[in-house]
Amino acid sequence: MLLLFLLGVGSWASSNLFSQQGSPVRWHPRRPPANAEFVGDQACAQCHKKMVTQLSQSAMGIAMEPVADSKVLIENPNMTFRSGPYIYEIKRQEKQSVYTVTDGKETITLPILYAFGQGKAGQTYVLQYEGGYYESLVSYYNEVQGLDFTIGAQRTVPESLKKALGRRLSENEVGNCFSCHSTGGVVGGKLNLEKMTPGIRCEACHGPGGSHVAATKEGDPGANLIYNPKGLSGDQLTQDFCASCHRGNDEFGILKTMEINNVRFQPYRIFHSKCYSDDRRISCTACHNPHEPLKREVSYYDAKCLACHALKDKPAAQGLEIACKVATKDCITCHMPKIGPPAAHFKFTDHYIRIVKSQEAYPN
Repeated sequence: MLLLFLLGVGSWASSNLFSQQGSPVRWHPRRPPANAEFVGDQACAQCHKKMVTQLSQSAMGIAMEPVADSKVLIENPNMTFRSGPYIYEIKRQEKQSVYTVTDGKETITLPILYAFGQGKAGQTYVLQYEGGYYESLVSYYNEVQGLDFTIGAQRTVPESLKKALGRRLSENEVGNCFSCHSTGGVVGGKLNLEKMTPGIRCEACHGPGGSHVAATKEGDPGANLIYNPKGLSGDQLTQDFCASCHRGNDEFGILKTMEINNVRFQPYRIFHSKCYSDDRRISCTACHNPHEPLKREVSYYDAKCLACHALKDKPAAQGLEIACKVATKDCITCHMPKIGPPAAHFKFTDHYIRIVKSQEAYPN
């Protein structure tokens, strides 16, 4: 399955974007109402140029790419894969990439419509066939520098050429895919692909910026005309706002049945941590700035841990006076191990913060 396509949580969308006092209603990043009109990043960049530039280069900013601009497809102009009698090929043709599957007798060849994922872990493709949208049966994985079965697909020889093409997405799944990987791709519960912006950009999380931009140009900061999720509590931010995409599903029971695959859904994993609470110091944005590329240096996160926890010889800034008995740095290497579902060809940081015991089973 695509990494993020299931329903989010909460029901914040409103038919009106602003209250009678002019303040934005509580915005749901995946449920823009029918009257939402997005002005685009360039309008935001007039005042927030650095932030917009950084976001456009982040994993969120390129959660979906137009095929013409896909770095993976440009740098890998001819990829092949075989499963039983079926041979797959993704071939570059100028600014387009074509997806072909054949059993040697019959062939289906389709242009790739969109590339989902920036390729750090992998990239999955959306196709259109016989009036429906399909998720490609094979995806690109950075670890193998090539194609393999898409996560969630049965790793068996398909029964027919049509099934070898990929999985036909339901109308609900199509909406969920595009609402998590684009800005404005779904408006008022309907696909809006003609006007969408690929990737998660400013207005996906802050709401339409037209009124805010207009007020700013007239000399009014217009802060009350744009939504700012920093007003949410730690739990609301993590389990509602960010989790609308990153938890993948609003039913913990379903996620639990996924076993090791649920390591990909950070809000679900962190919820089980002993230190999880409504405190914003344990919320998503306490460690991650959504406006810039993910920090990959292990040492960067030490200060985040020490906002609550103490070192052996130093008290915590405030809160928990629990000191690690093993080390004084690189906290996440022990307490948030990287775990790789074999089919993903990638190790994800497990956000279930805990004392990890050697050779313990994956705590589902």
